[in-house]
Amino acid sequence: MGLTSNVFFIVLVIIAVAVVAVALWLWPRAARKGPVPWLGRLGLIAATQGAILCVVLVAANNNFGFYSSWNDLLGNPDGQQIMDAGHTNDGRPVTLTVKGKTDAGLKGGKTKAGEVEEVTFRGPSSGLTTDGFVYLPPQYFQKGHEKDKFPVVVALTGYPGVAKNLITGLKIPRTVSDDIVAKKIKPTIYVMVRPAIVPGRDTNCTDVPGGPQALTFFNQDLPSAIASQYRSADTPGSWGAVGDSTGGYCALKFPITNPTRYGAGASLSGDYFARQDRDTGDLYAGSAQVKKENDLIWRMEHMPAPPVSLLLTSSKKGEDNYGPTMRFVSSAKAPTRIDTLIRDEGGHNFKTWSAEYPEVILWLDKRLSANSQQAPAPQSPQP
Repeated sequence: MGLTSNVFFIVLVIIAVAVVAVALWLWPRAARKGPVPWLGRLGLIAATQGAILCVVLVAANNNFGFYSSWNDLLGNPDGQQIMDAGHTNDGRPVTLTVKGKTDAGLKGGKTKAGEVEEVTFRGPSSGLTTDGFVYLPPQYFQKGHEKDKFPVVVALTGYPGVAKNLITGLKIPRTVSDDIVAKKIKPTIYVMVRPAIVPGRDTNCTDVPGGPQALTFFNQDLPSAIASQYRSADTPGSWGAVGDSTGGYCALKFPITNPTRYGAGASLSGDYFARQDRDTGDLYAGSAQVKKENDLIWRMEHMPAPPVSLLLTSSKKGEDNYGPTMRFVSSAKAPTRIDTLIRDEGGHNFKTWSAEYPEVILWLDKRLSANSQQAPAPQSPQP
């Protein structure tokens, strides 16, 4: 049974209920005097607490997507950092493989609601590979739209994250599909991945000197892979990015570092610099300059402003990124445009992000629609 499977969670609940029932049944016998009954009572308490704690921890993991598999949990993640990509008949590397269709709870067939495909991305430039999902809008399959190209949004989880939580937890394909059918937004391809493309390491979408080239994967390899398989838009700024937590940092980093491709980015409770810890290791190879260049506030204050639109979300109470968010807003300058979605209260969790995503999807549509037609006029940052 998989760590995130519903069957595993249900089994744990059944075991917890059974352990509590057994503890209640045995408690009168363990209520006697003496060291043996005393140890028995401690054992019953430990067993019930352990069973209940397992249920709580697995529920939290399923909700927040900390670990995607048993190997992730045990520190032995599946996959390899460097891969040998396959090749097509003409010698070009295979950069995207469709593994099958995924049920995303869409209302109707693919010509009415769209379709979600499970895929594997392979990066010839970065040497990295990862699995993910691609939502294709209904117009992609409809007659009369065979030659249409569609804007693309890359949606990312936090670290380590489970890409499927973007479907089952945040329900991104369902929301996007409903909005397209209701004509609230234009047909858009959504690519759903997690930022942890290097097994066992949190790269924060960073090109590590002498190490994994995670930013190159998202800025070069991923767009090339999508273009090789799907009719994706290729006009400047026709791609966008959105993510929560670590994924939010990445969603800002893509347009800031690659504005020709990504015209908009939305960060939900994201940081503005790459935190270094035991999961990241040394991301900068001891270079102070590389560290600065991966600090988004420093970039806004010291480097030319990119012509992109950025959306920042935070809460005045319940999150620790409110102060940095306000500093980022004050440091931005034209032609970068900043919008914010600030709540009085909130949290670093799926409940808050689920409430924000419908608004963020509408925001992204407006920015990408404008970018696909003409370059946006320079505007002052808006708090």
